[in-house]
Amino acid sequence: MSILRKIKNRVRRRTLRVRAGLSSSSPRVSVFRSLNHIYAQVIDDAQHKTIVSASSLEVAKVKGSKKDVAHAVGLELAKKALSNGVAEVTFDRGPFLYHGRVKSLAEGLRAGGLKV
Repeated sequence: MSILRKIKNRVRRRTLRVRAGLSSSSPRVSVFRSLNHIYAQVIDDAQHKTIVSASSLEVAKVKGSKKDVAHAVGLELAKKALSNGVAEVTFDRGPFLYHGRVKSLAEGLRAGGLKV
């Protein structure tokens, strides 16, 4: 087995392990973090639809570190979710650690008024 396949399997197992602990009673916020940007979307798993999404490409006016941009993305996503009637979500960090930009995005969601 090649090293890339081992890494992909490890990431997939970690993602499934994190999602197994989530409750399906409320929509989930799925986070993707790339090298330069961060993306988040509120997904309703019962209907298999994305309700709202936000990314650092949309809030490009924010200056500062990547953590500051992630916080602004969380605020923007919370504003969009509240306008669509979503008040409570579960946080799905996927394969990423709850640290740095991912944590800052979650804090932005809470500061924006969502119950995470």
